[in-house]
Amino acid sequence: MHAMSEPLVLVPGLNCSAALYAPQWPALASGRPILVADHARDETMTDIARRLLAAAPERFALCGLSMGGYIAFEVMRQAPQRVTRLALLDTSAKGATPETNAAREQMIALAEKGAFDNVTTLLWQKLVAPARLTDEPLRLAVRAMADEIGPAGFVRQQKAIMSRPDSRPGLSAITVSTLVLVGEEDALTPPAEAREIADGIGANARLVVLPGCGHLSTLEAPEIVTKELLDWLA
Repeated sequence: MHAMSEPLVLVPGLNCSAALYAPQWPALASGRPILVADHARDETMTDIARRLLAAAPERFALCGLSMGGYIAFEVMRQAPQRVTRLALLDTSAKGATPETNAAREQMIALAEKGAFDNVTTLLWQKLVAPARLTDEPLRLAVRAMADEIGPAGFVRQQKAIMSRPDSRPGLSAITVSTLVLVGEEDALTPPAEAREIADGIGANARLVVLPGCGHLSTLEAPEIVTKELLDWLA
């Protein structure tokens, strides 16, 4: 009988639910407990990471996409000794800036005045590779996740993202095996940002760039991402 593999904590992105990892789930859950972080109930990265750590097993592998990556960096600041390995998908180590926050303020205003539909439509334009914009099943899957988070959860998430610190100074302190993966056509956190993370971590990081893929790599290139995550967990 094989020993159980270490547990895995998955952290979805902004406006995304556990369904973000649905294509990977069957392969990842084979012989391994999985927890999906609750990331829509707190307004700061500190509190989201605290909630994750309170729910998580003592030691675990940690994987986050986009906002999930920002949360993963916060977990590495709070409790690096508990993380056995790290996967950072389509994310950035940069902190919030007045410019990036201005756009988020506008989306918060839309969500608060009952125009959450407009928010999800606006976000969709940047979430996937241009060739996938007409992919209706994918659009509906993204839409269903947004409905699961809802406007109030979305506003809390945006506030947390807007207060996130610059994670670049802490990259060299990350010593666990780290997968840094990004879609080549990711318009929100482009490959240059993934490269910056991998370079900052150094020898323990492996950078993977997926051609023809946008920001939602787990849904746009499901088979390749599953394979990369299984290699990372092996």
